[in-house]
Amino acid sequence: MWIWIAVIVGTPLGAGLAWMLFLMVVMRAGYAPGIAVVRRFNRNVTNRRVLKTAGQPGAAASVIRHVGRSSGKAYATPVGITEAGEDFLISLPYGTDPDWLRNVRAAGTAKVTHEGITYLVSEPELVDTASVARYQSLSERIGWWVFGVDHVLRLRRTPVAP
Repeated sequence: MWIWIAVIVGTPLGAGLAWMLFLMVVMRAGYAPGIAVVRRFNRNVTNRRVLKTAGQPGAAASVIRHVGRSSGKAYATPVGITEAGEDFLISLPYGTDPDWLRNVRAAGTAKVTHEGITYLVSEPELVDTASVARYQSLSERIGWWVFGVDHVLRLRRTPVAP
């Protein structure tokens, strides 16, 4: 009986640990095919669930709304935001090439919903993580190290009237 309990408990635990190890190795190494798998999984599974509460007060994620460069279609992407004075900082664990980032940089503006308030953001600028580390918590800096995050996106914010 103990063997069955060990199998039932150990299998999901082992799978979860294997997934975390895969994420860490792929992200730190910058292995493009592996990152593509992670991005596809997050876009198709994780993001849909996170968007249900993202941007609301107390939510773990905020929402950045942007327009496609060539399609003109409106998109909403959940992101992790840190406030830095009058700016927002968004960590870039997938590097500087995700579609949402290219859309925001091309347009020069977007809308961010953070803690229940919508802001117009502009002047997107890639900055080195070391230059903004003072705004991040220790756990966020450890996350940067674990996933090999070298850059963050800095956005100037302006509240939008409701």
